Amino acid sequence: MGCEHQAAMLVKIQELEFVALELNLYLDTHPCDQDAINDFNCAVEAACKLVQKYEEKYGPLYNFGISIETEDEWRWINSPWPWEL
Repeated sequence: MGCEHQAAMLVKIQELEFVALELNLYLDTHPCDQDAINDFNCAVEAACKLVQKYEEKYGPLYNFGISIETEDEWRWINSPWPWEL
């Protein structure tokens, strides 16, 4: 169950990040589309919350700019790599 739950969380994170990226590209050419802005903000917020939950349970997901290292050691190298799941 643990591996399946971890994989499901990763898929959901990827889906949310894809939505945010696509909306970001759309907003580059339609900057006044308030519905798209709201959808973008919702996708980013949901992705951030899910990444935080994932990292609390399984360790760092990113090694740059997003994940905050709160331990006294560099945990990035201690977590299984995505292809090891």
